[in-house]
Amino acid sequence: MPAPTTPSDRDGRFSRPDASMSLLTTVMEHSLDDGYAEAARARGAEGTSRLPGSLRGRLMLALGLALAAGVVTVGAVNAHVAEPTLAKERDALVQRVTNSTTAADHLQKQVQDLRHQVDAAQQKALHTGDDQGVAELAGRAGTAEVTGPGIKLVLDDASGTGAGGSANDPRQTNGFSDTGRLRDRDLQLIVNGVWQSGAEAVSVNGQRLTELSAIRAAGDAILVDNRPLVPPYTVLAVGDGQAMSARFQDIEAGRYLKIIQDSYGIRSTLSVQKKLTVPAALGITLRYAQPFVSGTPSAGPTSGTGAAKP
Repeated sequence: MPAPTTPSDRDGRFSRPDASMSLLTTVMEHSLDDGYAEAARARGAEGTSRLPGSLRGRLMLALGLALAAGVVTVGAVNAHVAEPTLAKERDALVQRVTNSTTAADHLQKQVQDLRHQVDAAQQKALHTGDDQGVAELAGRAGTAEVTGPGIKLVLDDASGTGAGGSANDPRQTNGFSDTGRLRDRDLQLIVNGVWQSGAEAVSVNGQRLTELSAIRAAGDAILVDNRPLVPPYTVLAVGDGQAMSARFQDIEAGRYLKIIQDSYGIRSTLSVQKKLTVPAALGITLRYAQPFVSGTPSAGPTSGTGAAKP
């Protein structure tokens, strides 16, 4: 069997088997471009130093280094010179703060001492002599606590949404939704009814109601004098307990409470108390004053968002 022959060109010379892949062969044997190789050889001939070779370049480099060193030196010197001054200013500021704090503490102590003196003078004026006019005025204004018989009215939200309904629905005209929550307008009307029943002093959850008091709402919360209350709402009223209880149930406020009980499940408990205490109001700021006239009614209902006037 004859041996295989190797392909050759027309001139009879033998050809490489990968003659048709000359481009790929060149790429694999010469991966670095000739231009890059020439640049690398030139860099090696010049040396690896990056410093300028001319005298002018070296002078410029030296000048730049000298300027940088000078700037750093000047900055260090200035910082060193200014350090004592900054330390003195800082110490002076600390001393001023300390002196101001001491003065504020001294003034606070003076305020406390003066408050104690005023309280002592008020107590002495309220409890000396046979004239009880000042004490009575303080009780009516709400600046002093009042103790005596009265009524206790506890109001609470319904356990559910309430069932049934009423043809005479008091909430329909006021934009109330059909819920079992006690609203601020409900509490306003009920408290005004307590005043109308003959109360001499009234509080809601420990918040004394005065001439400047207001019952409002913030979302679902009820506010008395901008203090949020949490149910149940306890209304304490000093006065003739038996007469107040009977009268409250006969007036509009008592009938209103009965309607929202039946319609929305609002819970309430009214009891006559032999003795209860209504606390004094906090933070009263009187803007106007008039002489107290004997025989002036002790209570009267108001309308709008405020509580009744004592």
